[in-house]
Amino acid sequence: MRELNTSTFDDAVAGSPLLVDFWAPWCRPCKALEPILAELEATVPVARVNVDEHPAIGARYDVLSIPTVILFAGGAPVGSMVGIRPRAHFDQWLSEVLPAAQRDVDA
Repeated sequence: MRELNTSTFDDAVAGSPLLVDFWAPWCRPCKALEPILAELEATVPVARVNVDEHPAIGARYDVLSIPTVILFAGGAPVGSMVGIRPRAHFDQWLSEVLPAAQRDVDA
């Protein structure tokens, strides 16, 4: 999973859909989410932002709780999910927001 920072974030989210995990090393739910996100990489690329090291990025997208996962497409957020959820929940959510994100990028 690719780590993003203030110099790489905007370019990373500018193109095709990218799932971004806003996390911190001390966050236990964030650690529990890592294997689910690793599995989701087969569906959509995944990157992450350490909110302790890059709080301005999280603040830009109103990330108030972690873990927060935001799907970006074409530089804009198209969906978000807060907290740890089962893999099936992510699959359902992505089936709803990912097709719309792909259409936005293709347009």
